[in-house]
Amino acid sequence: MSSASRLKLAIFDCDGTLVDSQHAIVACMHAAFSAQNLAPPTAEEVKRVIGLSLAECMARLAPGEADARHVRLTESYKEAFFTLRQRPDHYEPLFDGAVAALDTLEAAGYLLGVATGKARRGLLAVLDRHGLAGRFVTLQTSDTGPGKPHPAMLERALAETGAAAADTVMIGDTSFDMLMARAANVYAIGVGWGYHPAAELSMAGAHALVERFPELPDAVTRAERRAACA
Repeated sequence: MSSASRLKLAIFDCDGTLVDSQHAIVACMHAAFSAQNLAPPTAEEVKRVIGLSLAECMARLAPGEADARHVRLTESYKEAFFTLRQRPDHYEPLFDGAVAALDTLEAAGYLLGVATGKARRGLLAVLDRHGLAGRFVTLQTSDTGPGKPHPAMLERALAETGAAAADTVMIGDTSFDMLMARAANVYAIGVGWGYHPAAELSMAGAHALVERFPELPDAVTRAERRAACA
């Protein structure tokens, strides 16, 4: 199959890559721990687990608690976030340049997708708030199977779209994204504006790093050229 006729797929993480949601996540995590009469984790500890499924987040943030307590923490977190989203001042901004980069990739013939540790309800709320609900052809969340860094979300995205792993890029801000991409044999692009430092992204297997959103389309193009020569 020629490179011109191959499907091309760009999959984005959400929190820390498309949307700057750390303050809302930290606030809701504090609310969840307080509701369960537990000392809340620090903001830095919460940032370290953003991107994982909620169940895995709670297991890492409260390692001494039983599974049943982790379930209650997860439910308290969901309740806190649902309440937060109803507030008129609630806002999780897109990172600068996100929409322009999506436009450029679509114009270049890329299908767009999302793979996130968010629940589907939360992801749809974010995309709808920013007018992005129709931009992505595949939405992968941790409530339909294993979360990051397991490759299941990317494998489902490939199956849904018909794209090959060699023609797909995963764009994310955490080591979990890079590890997931590597496990799925997908090109991994780490971004420097999110929640894990660049050195960790490199150690986790990032093929490329970008510091600003306007740099992303060129990084994706380089990945495409590499795939065409493979």
